Amino acid sequence: MPTPSFAFSAKAQRTGEAPISYLIAVAKANPGLISFAAGLVDPTTLPGEETLAITQKLLSDPARARDVLQYGTTVGYAPLREAIVRHLEQLEAKPAATMSIDADNIILTSGSQQALYILADVLLDPGDVVIVEAPSYFVYAGALATFGARIMAVPMDRDGMVVEELDKLLHRLESHGQLDRVKAIYCQSYFQNPTGLTLSLERRPRLVEIVRKYSKRHRILLIEDAAYRELRYEGDDLPSLKSFDLDNTLVASCYTFDKPFAAGLKTGFVVLPSDVGKKVLEQKGNHDFGSSHFCQQICYEALESGAYATHLDAVRDGYRKKRDLMLASMKTNLPEHSEVQWTHAKGGLYVWLSLPLSINTSRLGGMFDDCLKAGVIYVPGEYCFHPDEQNHVPQNHMRLCYAVTPIDQIEPGVQKLAGVIKTRLR
Repeated sequence: MPTPSFAFSAKAQRTGEAPISYLIAVAKANPGLISFAAGLVDPTTLPGEETLAITQKLLSDPARARDVLQYGTTVGYAPLREAIVRHLEQLEAKPAATMSIDADNIILTSGSQQALYILADVLLDPGDVVIVEAPSYFVYAGALATFGARIMAVPMDRDGMVVEELDKLLHRLESHGQLDRVKAIYCQSYFQNPTGLTLSLERRPRLVEIVRKYSKRHRILLIEDAAYRELRYEGDDLPSLKSFDLDNTLVASCYTFDKPFAAGLKTGFVVLPSDVGKKVLEQKGNHDFGSSHFCQQICYEALESGAYATHLDAVRDGYRKKRDLMLASMKTNLPEHSEVQWTHAKGGLYVWLSLPLSINTSRLGGMFDDCLKAGVIYVPGEYCFHPDEQNHVPQNHMRLCYAVTPIDQIEPGVQKLAGVIKTRLR
């Protein structure tokens, strides 16, 4: 008799392979490719010497070594949570008390991705609605699909999420008796993945106001993904969405040490309303009953010693040079055409390239394979959208990441990309 298959859960069956897994596999199988695909960090920026010095400090004292090599707590290392409060106060230029937060509102996680996942876990039942930007972070979309969420999107422009369109959507859902199914709004407030765009200062308090307006029979959680906040290369730092949630009741802000310091530490944190934090801790206790205690103490020492700030300056300088080179190369090499446009990201790791509707950038659209043959790879923009009411997904965009690409390959990569685009425009 044939061996029967396992009876996988409905949740497992809703979970598909992440698109990035395919893109990374293609890049690894073709080592000569110039990759603008994976959003990994530049390996030359990783703080090897700083981390070695911190690790030696942690392990050279036997008592401290026994502590760092032991399990920690589910909520996370208390001195690091207190240091994070001070760090946030510096970023916001205001006392944490004015935002009704303290160390008890901070949970340390295994990167910000775990925080995003657990927030979905504690909020969503199948059929619940999460509203996102269009385009949005496609990895989180996969997690939301796992929970059976109904993802709805509002458009973006160069000032980020068009918050008045969000207001209209929530009003429409309310008028159709569906507001009770809306559980969360997800917004990348700084240098968004995939566009590199930032939510404007004027729209930030308005977004929080809209969420409060429609939090009627239950509160809607505004999930602020601030993973790229500190990777800012020009312009002023803007106050977070959290800073406009003065009573700490509506916004969960997710941060990470991975992008600005060391990705291998896989340490992030989330700033939460107290009642949400309780539920997140209960779930996290079942996940791992605490992220790496060792890595948390490395992050603490980096913050307290000044190594984090010094390293961050160097990281920003390196990425700024890459961003400037990519933008200059695109200006020089891409064809002059009214429908060939790209974003000028003031931070983060991404540039969003839009092409005429006649050019299909999807995996099966022909151009993707032509680029592979030419020696360059990108993320098809289709991954970053959700079908609209007509089941339409735009297929004329691409996400370009310059982070992991060696700087001497950026211009050749853009030239290869431009060559394929020019053939498609003929």
